[in-house]
Amino acid sequence: MKKLEIMKTSKFLLTVFVLVALSSTSFSQKYKTAADTVKLNKEYVEVSNDIAELTSKLTIAQNNLPSYQSKAGEATSDAQNTANASKDQAAKATNGDLGDAKSAKKKANNAVDKAEDAEDANNNTKDQEKKNSQTQFTIAKKARSAKGIR
Repeated sequence: MKKLEIMKTSKFLLTVFVLVALSSTSFSQKYKTAADTVKLNKEYVEVSNDIAELTSKLTIAQNNLPSYQSKAGEATSDAQNTANASKDQAAKATNGDLGDAKSAKKKANNAVDKAEDAEDANNNTKDQEKKNSQTQFTIAKKARSAKGIR
């Protein structure tokens, strides 16, 4: 009977030892020698430099974003004003002559151009915002990897 208890205890202790050994960080370290430490430091510096570069690019992009937004707002306002002028000219052309109709057509084409410009400006703003959020995500991802290195 004692032999059975000793075997059960030894199996339990062996299982506990294996679990502790596998969960221990010292057994799972990637870098164990001095040469590995040099590699680790090099990787850490590279990741840190990438983060710094991305952060500076993000700061520049965020500083430029208000410019994109104001251009989009100006383009939208300009498009609305041109559309109103075109509408007024079209109303005049319904009771006018051929010259009024040609003028209305020119103003309508101009209104379309301004509307397309406004749409492009709004798309540029959205693209810039999307790039900023992607850059923020990349920075966070690299920061997590740098944390894993150290």
